[in-house]
Amino acid sequence: MKIAIPDLISNSYFPVVAAVELGFFKEEGLNMDLELIFPFNKTLEELRDGNIDFAGGSSHSVPSAFPGWKGAKLLANQAQNMYWFLIMHKDLGIKRGDIQAVRGKNIGAAPLVNLGLRRLLTESGIDPEKDVNIGPVPGAFLGENKNFGVAAAKALEAKLIDGFWANGMGAEVAVTGGWGTLVIDARRGDGPPGAVNFTSSCMIGTDKMIKDRPNDVAAAIRALVKTQKALKADVSLATKAAKKWFPELETGLIAQVVQRDLPLMTPNISPEFVKGMVKFQHDMGLLKDGENPTYEDVVATQFANLWNA
Repeated sequence: MKIAIPDLISNSYFPVVAAVELGFFKEEGLNMDLELIFPFNKTLEELRDGNIDFAGGSSHSVPSAFPGWKGAKLLANQAQNMYWFLIMHKDLGIKRGDIQAVRGKNIGAAPLVNLGLRRLLTESGIDPEKDVNIGPVPGAFLGENKNFGVAAAKALEAKLIDGFWANGMGAEVAVTGGWGTLVIDARRGDGPPGAVNFTSSCMIGTDKMIKDRPNDVAAAIRALVKTQKALKADVSLATKAAKKWFPELETGLIAQVVQRDLPLMTPNISPEFVKGMVKFQHDMGLLKDGENPTYEDVVATQFANLWNA
């Protein structure tokens, strides 16, 4: 079996990485391989086409391959809330929360991920088309780069961009390196009200998988929940899980990044979250007029009892 994520050297989808490396999928009877497929719309297309069994990534992105939420559902959260950070170069002197100071700046962001930033800016009174230049990060996913955020941090250090919108590992590298300043931590409520519900880090499966192989789906959810509990009990397991995949610097940072995420590392998916995410999807054109998925359309509720197992 295969599970794919769009970003590897990261905390964003680390519960999936840890579930593979710490043996929790295997413990549940699943011989699970981990793949990196970037960007996430490509990951979802591979899921749709049956080339992978599960995907771990941003919940709001699902309609890019499953229009109107037809054909796939969220199985469990890897962690709660929109999970990206806005980091600006330290030389710009921008303080945390000063979102208005990004006007006129060049900000790097990945496909689909950039939608969260665009909406956050719009709700802050900033036109993302006219007031800011949001584009790709030079060098991201070229050569040996396996993580957008880390590539963005390196581009920021070289002053190829003024800032970036990316995961917590990229943020950690830039801030601890001394050239990045944290301006917005979306996961912990910086930004406009409701922005935490734009998206979350989820595990996703197809309706076909849910129908044909419900026992495997249940096993995968149990493995994820066990992983979350194990990391909460001993965060040093994060370092162990990262060693195969992460470079030395990021291996040394992952435990402290995961430590901050632990309070939000829960599998439940709330109706309030889905309502906020669906609104965001409409705002960003991911859902068309007349496409109004319910909680049951979005979430595989038949497995919800496993979230508290």
